[in-house]
Amino acid sequence: MKKKLLCAIILIAIIAGIVVFCNQREVSEPNRSDYKSIVYRINDVEVKLEDGYAEESIPNSASKIITSYFGNELVTDLNGDGLDDLVFYITQQTGGTGTFYYIVAALNSEDGYIGSNGYFIGDRIAPQAIEEIGEGIVVVNYAERGEDEPMTEEPSIGKSIFLKLNDDNELILIESHRSHPAARDLEE
Repeated sequence: MKKKLLCAIILIAIIAGIVVFCNQREVSEPNRSDYKSIVYRINDVEVKLEDGYAEESIPNSASKIITSYFGNELVTDLNGDGLDDLVFYITQQTGGTGTFYYIVAALNSEDGYIGSNGYFIGDRIAPQAIEEIGEGIVVVNYAERGEDEPMTEEPSIGKSIFLKLNDDNELILIESHRSHPAARDLEE
């Protein structure tokens, strides 16, 4: 009787261990079905968003690095695989007064989304539309300040940058255009 009881307890412990192990494994596998909850690389540092948000403590500081989904997303096929990818703005605050804007891509695959690098756009800019022009090239439009304007000034000079994925699935700059301040004066 004691042997049967001991065998039953051991069997229950083994089954419980298997159940716990399987549940832990399911939790640790990344959910790549939501592009707002995957890893992106910002300044060569991996940032894992959860529902479009990540917070990381800065060592020896009370400040935190906060990375957030901003939006203005564009759905397009960036890498020519026939699947819809997304391109959008994210922001990062590093404890100072700045809000740094980046463009990222969420590349769709059979296994879910894969995050790209973040291409730095600027500090405290005015984000505008992201457009597709074909062949995997996107145009990111935003307003920035003049070189001699203080950061307290509202962004008012239009800028467009053209980005494309390279072979390593990193967003790279192809070209950049800035509207001339005189053109802004003509519109007024």
